[in-house]
Amino acid sequence: MISEGQVLDIAKDAIYMIIICGAPMLLISLVVGLVISIFQTVTSIQEQTLTFVPKILAVFVGMMIFGSWILNNLSGFIERLWSDFSIYLS
Repeated sequence: MISEGQVLDIAKDAIYMIIICGAPMLLISLVVGLVISIFQTVTSIQEQTLTFVPKILAVFVGMMIFGSWILNNLSGFIERLWSDFSIYLS
């Protein structure tokens, strides 16, 4: 039977994996949003929808760049979970 400590370890690892895999996209979106905010402030353009398209494009490019790294991390995590599956059942 799986213990509470093992469940907490799995949950901790899963949350860590979510943070690590999501961080590149969030940082790209943050930087692009900051640059566009500075541009809007300098040019006095206050269009609310101006930030959406560049952020979407930047995140798409980020997914193309970091996608294989994210997939490798997630695959490794899933393989570790499945390799220890028999331990969790006993």
